[in-house]
Amino acid sequence: MALDVLYEDNHLIVVNKRSGELVQGDKTGDKPISDDVKAYIKKKYNKPGDVFLGTIHRLDRPTSGVVIFARTSKALSRMNALFQKKEVRKTYWAVVESAPKSTSGVLENYLLKNEKQNKSYVVEKGRSGAKMAELDYRQIAASDKYFLLEIDPKTGRHHQIRVQLSQMGSIIKGDLKYGAKRSNKDGSICLHARKVSFVHPVKKEQLEIIAPVPDDKLWKFFEAKG
Repeated sequence: MALDVLYEDNHLIVVNKRSGELVQGDKTGDKPISDDVKAYIKKKYNKPGDVFLGTIHRLDRPTSGVVIFARTSKALSRMNALFQKKEVRKTYWAVVESAPKSTSGVLENYLLKNEKQNKSYVVEKGRSGAKMAELDYRQIAASDKYFLLEIDPKTGRHHQIRVQLSQMGSIIKGDLKYGAKRSNKDGSICLHARKVSFVHPVKKEQLEIIAPVPDDKLWKFFEAKG
């Protein structure tokens, strides 16, 4: 499948990751999207030898959407600094099984990651190892069975959006790990990194990059509504 490149210059390349793709290699040994990006750069720019590609952030394997890679070490260090200073704004879309009680709000929970299960749990404040997680959400559309939420995470915890929405009672469609009634046919979950906005680390211009939703009837319905 061809790589879906949303933005590229000499410093950065931004792609729209499909559900099921790994951002970076892991213990499964499956080919990550970073390998495809390197191959794309090597071919397009006729690069000899190894291609530098810096992974700045990740998305969960079943999640789709915007992923930013750095093409130079300078861009990598500067983008890492922007993420650390929370100067990269990420917006997600989630299709959920139940409408939230309020159409908009702020969720604050303490999360504890279970490494063996690769799952996070909401726990009481003060629990050893627990980290505070915060996000803003608002409902922006509805179908006859599902609801579209737009989410702005304020922190970057493990499975944060998935566990916080589940805790609220708005489980993401297809997310069996966090309580969904059934899986999606393609193994995806209906969580999509829709948009990123930040000041380019070298050019110093404001960028806003939007990832089209997956090629799916329900997603396309919500994209038209959203």
